[in-house]
Amino acid sequence: MKHLVIIGTVWPEPNSTAAGSRMLQLISLFQKQGYEITFLCSASKSDFSFDLSQISVKTKAIQLNDSSFDIEIAALNPNVVLFDRFMIEEQYGWRVMENCPNALRILDTEDLHFLRKAREVAFKQNRELIFEDYISDVFKREMASIYRCDLTLLISEYEMQLATETFKIDTSLLFYLPFLSEEVNPNVPKFEERNHFVSIGNFLHEPNWQTVLALKKCWKSIKKQLPEAELHVYGAYVSEKAKQLHNEKEAFLIKGRAESVADVYSKAKILLAPIPYGAGLKGKLFEAMQLGLPSITTKMGAEAMNGNLDWNGFITSDEDDFVKKAVELYTNKSLWETAQKNGYEIIEKRFKKELFATDFMNRIEELQQDLKTHRNLNFLGQVLQHQSLQSTKYMSKWIEAKNK
Repeated sequence: MKHLVIIGTVWPEPNSTAAGSRMLQLISLFQKQGYEITFLCSASKSDFSFDLSQISVKTKAIQLNDSSFDIEIAALNPNVVLFDRFMIEEQYGWRVMENCPNALRILDTEDLHFLRKAREVAFKQNRELIFEDYISDVFKREMASIYRCDLTLLISEYEMQLATETFKIDTSLLFYLPFLSEEVNPNVPKFEERNHFVSIGNFLHEPNWQTVLALKKCWKSIKKQLPEAELHVYGAYVSEKAKQLHNEKEAFLIKGRAESVADVYSKAKILLAPIPYGAGLKGKLFEAMQLGLPSITTKMGAEAMNGNLDWNGFITSDEDDFVKKAVELYTNKSLWETAQKNGYEIIEKRFKKELFATDFMNRIEELQQDLKTHRNLNFLGQVLQHQSLQSTKYMSKWIEAKNK
């Protein structure tokens, strides 16, 4: 039996983050190809961590900066190792390389961290992004990680274009694998059976917090025109500063963690997502389309999602226009129903699992069959594995020695 080892940044929390849902999708893809899967992680489990044993995935807690991992990974002897984000590849990639040299190494970026960082810098300085914003420490580390791996998964077409055209990464090292949809649910409550606006997003994620602040700014204008409406703000790990925004009189309601996104979305009329910056794909908007909930978002929020298809609602980055569109979509049944249909079409034509699953697994098989040639052609990857450029390896060894 083929064996996949996943090394996680955290234990997956599909009800808290889009990254958690994404991880379960990847697990499902490999299981359907007959892979046995072991999930390793050095983080502590939370009350909301998904029980991976339910889906026949073995789990084991590992230690950071400790050679016990070398014994562990050698014993598992996987065919494929998947690193969950570049920080994990930095920590464990060299150990995998030394102990399992024939294992295919895959990096799942989740989204390009350097892109989100660059946009955050520009956003906080209230200006347009310039090329120099990309060239941060995060950029250099993430790029090095991409070159050290045999294959890197990118979740967004925009990121794929940025990687290949702007930064000239060879396409043989990359694979576009977005969120995957198995089915949409057309049997959801109708326009007249729904009320109120909803916003959702894990509060530990800075762009989500900035989204809530943007909503606070424009909500009074929406409420003034729709006095019966409420805004329900959901998200895991609510901070104290977020709780202070809760205001019953204004109907700006901080609800905290959603037990079921499907339940929340089925009652709401519109998802509001004035996302100011970020990267990758937005899980909240993807799920809204799957579950028949129209949305209003920014160009940043909708990036790489709808291609040349009409959005399931409106895309606008102007505050006054955002308010106008929110009121319009909330009160116009035929506009709302068209938006819902648009969302279903986007899912069907751009994110259906069948569009990607076979090609992805074929690519994995191809690489395994001639891994030596693939690695020899990745010249920069070879250079980065030279001992003179392995600072993360020697830092880890130093920390281990110090801890003893």
